[in-house]
Amino acid sequence: MNTLILRSVSAATLLLSISAPAFAQDTLTDEIIVTGSPLTRSVDEAITGVSVLSGEELSNRLAGTIGETLKSEPGVSSTFFGAGASRPIIRGQGGDRVRVLTNGIGSIDASSASPDHAVAAEPAQAERIEVLRGASLLRYGSSGSGGIINVIDGRIPTEKPEDGVDGAVRIGASSVDNGREAAGSVDFGAGNLVFHFDGTFKKTDNYRIPGFAESARFRALEEEEEHHDEDEDHDEDGYEEDEHGHEEEEEAFGRLENSQTKSTALTGGASYIGERGFIGFALHKFDSDYGIPGGHGHGEEDGHGDDDEDEDHDEEEHDEEEEESEEQVTIGLDQTRLDINGAVEFDGVIEKVQFFGGYADYKHTEFEAPGEVGTVFTNEGYEARLEAIQRENNGWAAAYGIQLRNRDFAAIGEEAFVPPTKTKQIGLYMFHEKEIGDFHLEGAARYENTQQENSADNQDIDFNLLSLSAGGDVHLSDAVRIGGTVFRTERAPTTEELFSNGPHLATEQFELGNATLGKETATGIEAAFRHREDGHHLTVNAFYTGYANYIFETETGDEEDGLDVFQYTAEDASFTGFEVQGGMDLAEFGSFTLKADTLAEYVRAKTDSGNLPRIPPLSVLTGIEADSERFNFRAELDYAAEQTKVETFEIPTDDSALVNLFATWRVPTGAQDVRLSLSVLNLLDVDARQHTSFLKDVVPLPGRNFRMAVSTRF
Repeated sequence: MNTLILRSVSAATLLLSISAPAFAQDTLTDEIIVTGSPLTRSVDEAITGVSVLSGEELSNRLAGTIGETLKSEPGVSSTFFGAGASRPIIRGQGGDRVRVLTNGIGSIDASSASPDHAVAAEPAQAERIEVLRGASLLRYGSSGSGGIINVIDGRIPTEKPEDGVDGAVRIGASSVDNGREAAGSVDFGAGNLVFHFDGTFKKTDNYRIPGFAESARFRALEEEEEHHDEDEDHDEDGYEEDEHGHEEEEEAFGRLENSQTKSTALTGGASYIGERGFIGFALHKFDSDYGIPGGHGHGEEDGHGDDDEDEDHDEEEHDEEEEESEEQVTIGLDQTRLDINGAVEFDGVIEKVQFFGGYADYKHTEFEAPGEVGTVFTNEGYEARLEAIQRENNGWAAAYGIQLRNRDFAAIGEEAFVPPTKTKQIGLYMFHEKEIGDFHLEGAARYENTQQENSADNQDIDFNLLSLSAGGDVHLSDAVRIGGTVFRTERAPTTEELFSNGPHLATEQFELGNATLGKETATGIEAAFRHREDGHHLTVNAFYTGYANYIFETETGDEEDGLDVFQYTAEDASFTGFEVQGGMDLAEFGSFTLKADTLAEYVRAKTDSGNLPRIPPLSVLTGIEADSERFNFRAELDYAAEQTKVETFEIPTDDSALVNLFATWRVPTGAQDVRLSLSVLNLLDVDARQHTSFLKDVVPLPGRNFRMAVSTRF
């Protein structure tokens, strides 16, 4: 990317006061956070990094997956395994260290086991999505040590509709993938009973890309390897011609093959709402079918084209047929889920008791070709949490809770890289807050027992974990607040980290677990500065986390079944970074207010032996918008810097700058809220790669995309 773009981005960052994106900030100042602590606080009062995506901002950012929907939030990137699977990454942490919740209960799927596994949550039904960065595990468990994503969709009503009926409808379309979607929900009351129904349908075709599917760096490496092979192979007559033809046929250009998606979701719920509380349940059915782009499939194991130097012409044709089949690897995901939620208020020392529970039966089938089952993943599990909130007394508030989790996971088939495993977890936790004049103090503790069982050989491993955090903030003035938190947390290794032993073809790895792994301990600090006055605001979050026995995969240099061997190991590691956000009002003209905003974020992650893989680079999102009662117009530049701090076998990623445009018309229709939204994403049709993706060198981000949506609330 040329120097002019980088200078433009840097100049914009320096000129703008820095805090949350202006087009969302005003509505978030007083919004209550339900994620994190049971003791409610507003977004503006939070000590650690918190953001909430809702309203028009959620509508503008809405994508087919949770990861892509949230990747413009502070500190968030995504795994982007094509259009069908994308899980959030927070401050460089992903997998089991980031918990994705639905209404406070885990997604109960297999998404943390592999980046090609989609999250069983539907962003199109979300009323809001809360993101907690930092040590958020004290309420939700050691699986949230890197952060928490909570998708709140209102499937269990907690209050009666004001006019007896509340509802919402959204219809949308996108050009880059011929996408179409429809979503609707309705709540209606009958006495003390409130019923909820919602449904979503989405379908997309293969999406358009700006150029080649393979990155320029990747193609250059392939060319270099081919020339090296030609120099070593004495029998290359005819091979070069065949290889040339093969390249032309195989190298995708203009469209990303096998990137299609289709999903449906249906939910029915009901609640009894009384004067002192409520109790409700919801039944949810989620189905998703999507392709795995990039040519990842079991055919790679069978067609050792690079290893067999004596292949004849027939074998080459056979390999080409297998590779063609690989491009059609698809996944069928099916989850049935039951949720229960309730709360009761009291007059005594305990102000409220609340319960959250969820059970899910999950199945994930990988098809090697239409109707040809390859591997089946299943996960049956439940999670329950009971909390008691203590009434505030002389500035002191507290909450106490117990959490139970159970996971029965199995993989059957060619890609069964993990044996059948069971996980049982019990956690006890407490939160305390104290107000002393202008000072606000917080403290929390959690004890957790986690049992991991390898059902194949009856191997049990038990972990006892203790996590602590403390923090506080002070109002230096009505406009300025500073704060910080320190923490020491412990995480148990997952069953995948302990017991893996087989080919994981989605990531082109042969994975080996390590049953001797111990618990992972993190010690960290986060500092926050917030400045807010009429017309401008500034927020800075800086963090450092040092890990003892940080668990990750490292390449051994060996090969098994035609795949590079990766071994789970543990080393000391450190994560250092910041998020800087801000905005300011620039001018008034007519009925419009002109605003500008910037978000800059960075994380540096390494172990004692070198850089960690797939760490997001420095990124800057800067925008300008004009807002009035009826209209909102926004233009933004989304810049990702070059990432050269890579692991030994990782390819660097070039920088990119995407221009996005948004327009919203709030149609004057009386009582109903009707909105027409138009947007153009990647206006300049730039070839952009997401460094955090396993597939970033063979699966680019979509090209220029025109999107339209009509939504209404009643």
